[in-house]
Amino acid sequence: MTIASEFKEFAMKGNVVDLAVGVIIGAAFGKIVDSIVKDLIMPIVGKIFGGLDFSNYFIMLSNPPAEYKGAMTYDALTKAGVPLFAYGNFITVAINFIILAFIIFMMVKQINRLKKDTLQAAPPTPEEVVLLREIRDSLKK
Repeated sequence: MTIASEFKEFAMKGNVVDLAVGVIIGAAFGKIVDSIVKDLIMPIVGKIFGGLDFSNYFIMLSNPPAEYKGAMTYDALTKAGVPLFAYGNFITVAINFIILAFIIFMMVKQINRLKKDTLQAAPPTPEEVVLLREIRDSLKK
């Protein structure tokens, strides 16, 4: 068997294809959750706590260059090459993770519930099988 045919066989296995689909969907889902946090949840949290913008919470680890005249925001300072301890971004990413973990927990919980319902709804045993079992059990006595 050639390497090309072995690779083709490996790549076409169900698990590999399922994994690839899962990674692609996971990346898209991550972008959706990131948007939910950044565009929907964080503005509400900011409004509740008095207009906080977590992305602009940082500590400058060194002073900006002397010729720097830009804004003192995270984006501007990062572009200017100033090293920052950006704990506000960490807070945003942590909130992202908590929301994503909760959503995945709810999805797994729902899937497990659906699986349980499917298992509980097993078809009844046919009458012939029940009768044969009774005969078998009576012969054992």
